[in-house]
Amino acid sequence: MTTKQSTDRHDHAGHENPKTGEDTSNRDKNPDDWTTGDEPMTGAQASYLKTLSEEAGESFDDGLTKAEASKRIDALQDKTGRGK
Repeated sequence: MTTKQSTDRHDHAGHENPKTGEDTSNRDKNPDDWTTGDEPMTGAQASYLKTLSEEAGESFDDGLTKAEASKRIDALQDKTGRGK
C-alpha cells in the first residue's frame, strides 16, 4: 500500500530559485565580500578553472581561494568568450 505524504519537505512551489529571476543581488555579490571567500576553492571551481586555463593557454593555480577562483574564472571567461 502506498500513501502520499501531505507535505513534501522538498516541495519548493512558490519559491523562486535565487540563481534565476530578476533579483540578482545574491548572484552579483563581490567575491571580496563573501563570508567563505577565504576558504579553498570548490571542486567545481577547480574543474572549470582548469578547463578555462587550458583553453586560454594559461597556467592553472590549484591553491586559490573561493574568491580568487571566482575572479580568475571571470577574467578567463572574458579572455575565452565562454560563459557570456
